[in-house]
Amino acid sequence: MTRIAFAGDRQSAVSCLSILLESGAHPDALLVSGPDRATHDRILREMSGLPSNRVLVGREFREPAGIELLRSLDLDYVVGVHFPYIVPDEVLDIPRIGVLNLHPALLPYNRGWHTPSWAIIDGTPIGATLHFMDSGLDTGDIVAQAELEIRPEDTAHTLYGRLNQLEVDLFRQAWPLLASANPPRQAQSAADGSSHSRADLASDSVRRLDLEASVPVKDLIRTLRALTTNDRGEAAYFEVDGRRYTVQVNITPEDGE
Repeated sequence: MTRIAFAGDRQSAVSCLSILLESGAHPDALLVSGPDRATHDRILREMSGLPSNRVLVGREFREPAGIELLRSLDLDYVVGVHFPYIVPDEVLDIPRIGVLNLHPALLPYNRGWHTPSWAIIDGTPIGATLHFMDSGLDTGDIVAQAELEIRPEDTAHTLYGRLNQLEVDLFRQAWPLLASANPPRQAQSAADGSSHSRADLASDSVRRLDLEASVPVKDLIRTLRALTTNDRGEAAYFEVDGRRYTVQVNITPEDGE
């Protein structure tokens, strides 16, 4: 029987935990986001059915008591789905097979943050990847991945929604490989791909629109698509008389009306 700790947040984590439970795999511990970040911690707790002493909240998994708990469980895996914390080496070393992460990108492209936005801006491939975690940022060995076509009408927001569904589909397909206790591992090339920090998208060089600039329409549309997320604080903007105006777009193909 595969012994796992499940770490996650967001709807994707709920869907992936459902897949595990349906397969008969019940987590031995649950790691959820702290109150400042959590969106789906309550439902994950309810689904897991675990007592409070098997639930680690926020950064508790990095503290001595949390590490002691995880070490005591003889884990094969820690499975992470949109778990928003850096996992230190002392936790990475705990499970027998490894710590896994489900990432909304086609690694090695778009390691890090805001993967749909940068795929649109940079014109890089996009998809979902299940990979082992190591001490780098999304640099560990790949278990499975699937590519997603970026549509002309996609904004970062719509693309992210489709990526989330692809992540869940990929996890459903990959779980039997993980349950075998001998999953495939493909090393990433350190020389290939791309990486972005959380702060990169907030840069004025990315978001600020120069009203006097001459740019191809396709480039302007690409920028607006990439900066249309569920957060207006990430939108493109321009300024008139010291006042800022944000811009987001909605693109509909004619046959979709």
